[in-house]
Amino acid sequence: MDIKRVAIDAVNETIVMTVVHMDYKGQVAKRINEKMPLATVKGFRKGAVPKDLVEKQYGKAIKQEEVQKVVDLALERFVQSERLNLLGTPLPKVNENFSWDAEELVFEYEIGLVPDFTLDLEGKNDVVKYVVTADDKLIDGQVARIQKQFGTVANEEAGINNATTIALDMFKDKATADKFIGKKVGDVVTVNTKDLFEDAHQLMDVMKIGHDDVHTIAVDVDFTIEAINGAELAELNQELFDKLFGEGKVATLDELKAKIKEDAEAQFAQQADQKLLADVQDFLIESTKFDLPAEFLKKWLQTVGEKKLSPEEAEVEYARSERGLRFQLIEGRAMATNEIKVTFEDLKAFTTKNIRQQMAQFGQTNPTDEEVQGIVARVLSNQDEVKRLSEQVVGEKMLELFKEKANPTTKEVTYEEFIAASYGE
Repeated sequence: MDIKRVAIDAVNETIVMTVVHMDYKGQVAKRINEKMPLATVKGFRKGAVPKDLVEKQYGKAIKQEEVQKVVDLALERFVQSERLNLLGTPLPKVNENFSWDAEELVFEYEIGLVPDFTLDLEGKNDVVKYVVTADDKLIDGQVARIQKQFGTVANEEAGINNATTIALDMFKDKATADKFIGKKVGDVVTVNTKDLFEDAHQLMDVMKIGHDDVHTIAVDVDFTIEAINGAELAELNQELFDKLFGEGKVATLDELKAKIKEDAEAQFAQQADQKLLADVQDFLIESTKFDLPAEFLKKWLQTVGEKKLSPEEAEVEYARSERGLRFQLIEGRAMATNEIKVTFEDLKAFTTKNIRQQMAQFGQTNPTDEEVQGIVARVLSNQDEVKRLSEQVVGEKMLELFKEKANPTTKEVTYEEFIAASYGE
């Protein structure tokens, strides 16, 4: 067999394979011999059919099967021996003049190659690493909310179903607040989310709606009144502190504010890290130039998945996924260059941390190591969970690499300033 690569450009090639009789005749003959005792041809007893008739009836199909086996194996070994770094999998080219009766059978496969490119993590950039602080306005506002206790909101269709605390002066429209006047515990008041508050972002806190939805969502929600605190606010005493944070964890207003600040800034740090990661990704995608085998990938997308895509659907899918593919290649190069790997110990430590955080959220602040490790073992026995957690560990490692290498500018801001920088609001 003759097999060779024909370059088209830097990221597209064709593998050409020429198969001759010697490459498959032995296996075809073996299959014919195995078939003879089982062959059935009209006019002959089973097992007594002449070999030439067996070959005539079964030979073509057997030849095609054995040649395809030879081609598949040779292609796999050739890709490995040439150390080809492929995008997608080889695609057979259609040859309308192909004949199984030819002396030489020529097969061609299109391949797309991972592009070669230079990655400069330390290149000049405008990326900002935000340090978000909880200012007095935010902390005092949170203290005020803690002192108020009011209501349950629900809209199952929109996924809103949670307990919340709200004051009537939070509503943008006095007519909305008036709907609650005179109501008692157990009553239900229906309002619409559109323009409900002066600042639409309050929907994020009150109804646990994501930021992307706060400006567009317009659904009716039912407020079921569970408790009413009029002008009299909850007293900031030890009973309230213990209820909120656990017995003895907070004892004074200053400690309450310190706890609010600590918890808020921990949450803000996670949001700031996600923004940093996204901003560095954008920078690297825009600054790292390389070609992709686009037309090949569009053809390949039509062949994979349970539902085969039309050319038009593949075009749309490629446009949707191209940016992600580019970053996937950049991330892979960064990991290889900086020798970043995910070990089982990394996965175990990351999962343990997550489990302890989740248990703490449900009041289990001091679980035993045995309890935690039992849960960790069950989680890591699920391959889907392992894959998901591995991606998160990679994300953490890449974030630390970007903080070190990308040299972002550090800027301290309030949460309001961070929101404005993130969303232009």
